Amino acid sequence: MGYFARLSLHCQECQREISITAGTVFERTRMPLRTWFLAMWLITSQKQGASALGLQRVLGLGSYQTAWTWLPKYGYEHNKTVLSETSAPAHVVMPGVHRITSLLKRWLLGTHQGVVSGKHLDYYLDEYTFRFNRRTSGSRGMLFYRLMQQAVMTVSLPYRQIVDGSHKM
Repeated sequence: MGYFARLSLHCQECQREISITAGTVFERTRMPLRTWFLAMWLITSQKQGASALGLQRVLGLGSYQTAWTWLPKYGYEHNKTVLSETSAPAHVVMPGVHRITSLLKRWLLGTHQGVVSGKHLDYYLDEYTFRFNRRTSGSRGMLFYRLMQQAVMTVSLPYRQIVDGSHKM
């Protein structure tokens, strides 16, 4: 790869231009990267998270749909683990599960005003897991860094693919 010009790299071998945002959530965006980064900072700097409506207002985005689409595009990740295949009650297998469930409900009611579609519940759970696993982090800058890492490793998806539920990020 050769020189850097206007957000692209020039390959000396094939003589093609490649965007530095290719293969990331920022690919083919019409918004400045600065706006994307500001959204990431807002998401990570607010303890309870950011709603799509809040992002739309603060960033001056033209539509709620744009703001809503950005949230799952950041690619919050979590690994699902089956703790037990027994018939034991949840509170026995996972002590504290009721407390976590209660915190999740409070977060959904507070951040998303209780307006959560079952169709998109996986995305909300991904964001909650991202936040819960990093709740003791003393550095919001590190949360921003981790979200940035995930964003550049996540392929961009159009709104239709996100809302039809056919593809999990």
